Amino acid sequence: MSGIGPVEPGEGTHARDTPLPAKVPRSPLTLWYAQHRRAAHAIAMSVAVLVVGGSLYATRPRQPPPPAPPFPSQVTDVVYAGRQDPPADGPGEAFTFAVELTVRSGPPVTVVRIGQPSDGLSLTWVPHSPFRTGNGFSRKITITMHVSECAKVSRNAGLPFLDVTLRNTRAIQVHSYILGGRYARDLSEALQVACGNNSESSPKS
Repeated sequence: MSGIGPVEPGEGTHARDTPLPAKVPRSPLTLWYAQHRRAAHAIAMSVAVLVVGGSLYATRPRQPPPPAPPFPSQVTDVVYAGRQDPPADGPGEAFTFAVELTVRSGPPVTVVRIGQPSDGLSLTWVPHSPFRTGNGFSRKITITMHVSECAKVSRNAGLPFLDVTLRNTRAIQVHSYILGGRYARDLSEALQVACGNNSESSPKS
């Protein structure tokens, strides 16, 4: 029996019963990304690097602030350096001596003033203040002591001292320096010469 029927698909073929899906239109952002993919990746990488770098900077170990400089009296030494020849234009019975000032560390120290506790004595010194001494350096100061009123001078002080006004970037201080037994003996001898044994007398001219 023969006849004509529907044509069967051959081997390796299949019938297409449904139409192809229509193309979905792309949004402007999608089109831009497709066209600038490499640039977008580079921008994203740069943003990531900035974020990571900012995080590392914010969480880095903080350095402690530098310590404050020392007070000037903590780093300044003043020692007695012996008797000196009196200045040619000074009074005949003046007591002239030297001290050595040394700054051991820290910023430079300025000598503002030198004084002593007795009302019957006055001081002059060279170099004239204010003068400055740097870290690790020493400065010789020549001091001349004048007796103005013997009655107000104590000639039996065991530990006479000098008041030195010091200044650096931390503070300004008045510090008392005890110059030791040698200074005490030299000072006592000078006062005996200037005033003799009568404490009520005026200093010898």
